[in-house]
Amino acid sequence: MLEPVSAAHCVDAIPEVAFKKLLRSSVREDTATCPLRPQADSVKTARDVTRSTLRQWGLAELGDDAALVVSELVTNAVRYSRCTPGFYTGHAPITLMLLRLRPHVLLAVADPSDEAPTPKEPDFISENGRGLYIVETYSRCWGWDALDEGGKAVWALFHSGA
Repeated sequence: MLEPVSAAHCVDAIPEVAFKKLLRSSVREDTATCPLRPQADSVKTARDVTRSTLRQWGLAELGDDAALVVSELVTNAVRYSRCTPGFYTGHAPITLMLLRLRPHVLLAVADPSDEAPTPKEPDFISENGRGLYIVETYSRCWGWDALDEGGKAVWALFHSGA
């Protein structure tokens, strides 16, 4: 099993990266959160929110790579949310979070599943199994953090250069 790597550790222990705090945070210009339903059309919503947020932050050049990574993270969250209590009653929330930590942008997707993300050897013929390979390829680093109330946040870090 892959041990979680703290996002704060990856960005030199920046104390602001506390997902519990971000999930409840008030509106800040360097943070965006978007609740998502555990259904397939949430992937498009997440891509659109990611691109528009990065454009607002003047970081449109990260849009394509970040949207691809967010697509993979949300797809995984939707898949694993279906196996958690509350899914059939609509209480299996997924949350997209974007945080600007100059010169980085952190993208995270929180979901109610406690199952650790496990990278697989990519099979380029299969239609699935390449998600975390894509996340690793397009981001500076990635990892996950367990949430105190259950579930996890899987994150990817991008260097914005701005």
